[in-house]
Amino acid sequence: MTLQQTISGTVQGLGFDLVETERSAGGLLRVTIDHPWSPGMARSLPVTVEDCERATRQLQYALEVEGVDYRRLEVSSPGIDRPLRHAQDFERFEGEVVDLVLKAPIGAAAAGQVAVNRKKFRGVLQRTEIGWRIVWRDEPAAKPGQRVSAKRTPAPEQALDFTLDELQSARLAPVVDFKGRAPRGGEAG
Repeated sequence: MTLQQTISGTVQGLGFDLVETERSAGGLLRVTIDHPWSPGMARSLPVTVEDCERATRQLQYALEVEGVDYRRLEVSSPGIDRPLRHAQDFERFEGEVVDLVLKAPIGAAAAGQVAVNRKKFRGVLQRTEIGWRIVWRDEPAAKPGQRVSAKRTPAPEQALDFTLDELQSARLAPVVDFKGRAPRGGEAG
């Protein structure tokens, strides 16, 4: 069995999904797990420290049996900036604020509304009939303590349609609210 198959089988056997596996210099093996999700389900609970401990113990046994050479094993949750890699990830986090990087700049497709060499976008993820859309406003955020006039007109809303094949990377935007307001997207995530 390959390393990926060993890790995936072990993690799935514990009732988790494998999000990512990474090998680093110095023998570090990093495994990221999450609770399974399917369309129609509410967002799952976050991965706890106990979940990571259980997965670590089981992976240590499985990797020893397979004779995998590593110095340190790290098992963690995807975190607030979770990578989005599969179509199911995009379905799961529809309506959330995401950071996207395109493989190629948008070029002249934006008809002068966006810089032609722009590849990075932060906005709300939406589904369309043919794929996905990111909606954003190019307006600087107010600095803490800065007064913002109620009369100020907001920047126009912009949108970019894309397919998953056009993406270099995508992840949840690490938006943290320390004031205790409602979580982003209206649900706990």
